[in-house]
Amino acid sequence: MQFGRYYEEFEVGAVYKHWPGKTVTEYDDHLFCLLTMNHHPLHMDVNYAEKTTDFGRNVVVGNYIYSLLLGMSVPDVSGKAIANLEIESLRHVAPTFHGDTIYGETTVLDKTPSKSKDDRGVVYVETIGYKQDGTVVCIFRRKVMVPKQSYGEARGGEQPGRPEPAAR
Repeated sequence: MQFGRYYEEFEVGAVYKHWPGKTVTEYDDHLFCLLTMNHHPLHMDVNYAEKTTDFGRNVVVGNYIYSLLLGMSVPDVSGKAIANLEIESLRHVAPTFHGDTIYGETTVLDKTPSKSKDDRGVVYVETIGYKQDGTVVCIFRRKVMVPKQSYGEARGGEQPGRPEPAAR
C-alpha cells in the first residue's frame, strides 16, 4: 500500500480525491473543542445555538474540519513528508453541522527542487473540503517538503523501520 509520494511522483495539476469521507458527529466536535479548550457556545451549547445564532443549531468548529481534511490528505500527499513547511492560507467557506459528511481532494499547484539538498523538494498543494451535497466548506494551501526516491532508498525503502515477522 502506497503511503505518501516521493517528489518525482508528484505532477503539477494532479488531483488526489481522498477516500473515504468522514461523517462528523456531535461527539467528534465536542471532543475536539474540549481538547483544544475552545468553549465557544456556538459549538458546545445547543440552546445558545438554536436561540441566538443565524444557523439555529451548533456549527462544527472550523479547525476540526481543517484538521480532518489535513489528515485525509496524508496517504496521498504528505505520508512521506520530511516536514510541513507552511500553511499559506486557510479559508472556512461554509458551515459544517453535526451529521454532515466531509470529503476532500488535493490539487498539486507547483513543485520545486530544494536549493540546499538534492534529495528532496517542496510540493505546493491546495486541499478543498466539501460536504455530501457538494458544498465547499474549507480550502487551504500548504507547502510540504517531500523526499526524492534517493532519500527513501538511503533510509530503508518504501516502509522504513517496519520489522519482519520472526521465523515460525
